[in-house]
Amino acid sequence: MPLPDLIEIVPLDKPVRAEITVPGSKSITNRALVLAALAEGETTLKGALWSEDTQVMVECLQDLGFMVNVAPDPDETCNRTITVYGLGGKVPRGGTEAQPMELFVGNAGTAARFLAAMVCLGEGVYRLHGVPRMHERPQAALFQALRELGYRIDSGSDRLPALVNGGGAKQGAKCSVSIEESSQFASALLLGAKVGGWALQVTGENAEESPYVSMTTELIKAFPNMGGSFQIEPDASSGSYFWAAGWMTSIPKTTEQRTKDGVTISIPIGVEYDVVVLELKDGKHKARVPTRDEDRGLLFVRVTNWPRSGWQIDSKFPQFLPLPDTLSRLSQLGDSIMTSIVVASDEDAGRDWQERDSGSGRAWSAEADRSMIQFLQLGRLRVQECERVVALRTELTKCGAKVIETGDTLEVFPSQLHGATIETYNDHRMAMCFAILGLKVPGIKIKNPACVKKTFPNFFQKLAAAPPRGLGAKILDASGRPLTHDELFAD
Repeated sequence: MPLPDLIEIVPLDKPVRAEITVPGSKSITNRALVLAALAEGETTLKGALWSEDTQVMVECLQDLGFMVNVAPDPDETCNRTITVYGLGGKVPRGGTEAQPMELFVGNAGTAARFLAAMVCLGEGVYRLHGVPRMHERPQAALFQALRELGYRIDSGSDRLPALVNGGGAKQGAKCSVSIEESSQFASALLLGAKVGGWALQVTGENAEESPYVSMTTELIKAFPNMGGSFQIEPDASSGSYFWAAGWMTSIPKTTEQRTKDGVTISIPIGVEYDVVVLELKDGKHKARVPTRDEDRGLLFVRVTNWPRSGWQIDSKFPQFLPLPDTLSRLSQLGDSIMTSIVVASDEDAGRDWQERDSGSGRAWSAEADRSMIQFLQLGRLRVQECERVVALRTELTKCGAKVIETGDTLEVFPSQLHGATIETYNDHRMAMCFAILGLKVPGIKIKNPACVKKTFPNFFQKLAAAPPRGLGAKILDASGRPLTHDELFAD
């Protein structure tokens, strides 16, 4: 049964201890699929994400004529083991101007950009098109770079739909590409550079330190281009929702006094913390609440197999809980900054941790409140699945948050929130961010929740699954009926 058009998230009544798995990285999966198609022989991708965006990529490769086999993954419902039979840098021939080969990319920016560059390596004509929103998203910088290389790209608006004419470039051709609107432009060219003999210069904001361009470069170095096996790591952006859930639902509103060995401290009610007494050099006793270590990030919810390669900028997300005073979309977090923005709207987001004495750990501090958290350099959010800056401000305001938009900056003031019906704009991250908010704020209802199928089809199943494999949340349909496990899959 499909997900209903409207669901309501019921807040958790106590912190949950959970060990959550998330599906494979979308960014790595779609890059790896292109590299596997351009490689020699048989490449097996393990732990590959199986969602709308990656299915679109697989279907386009199959439409092109590559043999791609897909098998279930026993450890994660929304992963697959994908075997790609590469043709050693050859791309099957396209169609003619009168009858081009049609490639439908949906609303997958990675598929649209990566395939535009990849099919230039073939012969004939390919027509790339997608859903209406994909036809609004930028492509001009990539198309211009491909033209500099000698390829013919026909598009009246420099967006999709576009006709890409394969062949025509010379080995050693050079181009310059700006990543001011999207780093995917540079990644698309890098993925085909070895086969195409291209040389490129990357320009634009943060060009030398772009985390997604760096991901592509490091992936190319590590990839088995003569065939073999490659493991896809879990998606850090998807994991951010569960780190955030653990953080938001563990913030105490009331405390109780506990005493051990003559030391009394305040402990959140209903939470089983250990009280540890330390002997300090000056003879004083200190107590601590063990809430954090470098692997777990938070005591209550942990995302297992957390990525350690450094390829995904969002793998840093747990380091930014509690939230700092400022966060940047370009230099500190990627798409998971949306999760941070939603978390920042809650009245308790201003609470901070304070170190006590060296070695004593961290404990709650009621005095460390902040009135505002600032999110910087959000421009790229405006040209993704929806105009995300406006969408976040609009929907958070519905919930009672104070949010000020100035240029590409959002100032979020931790507020006392209330329920609202959230418009998701067919954007998977809007749906997931506000679902996490609903785990704490009563009355959060999500429209079009099935849009999570773009990257995380079983997201709501993981919210509702019993701990420790899920958060144990209750999710209702519009009539107030609890939804079953099978009804929560986005298909």
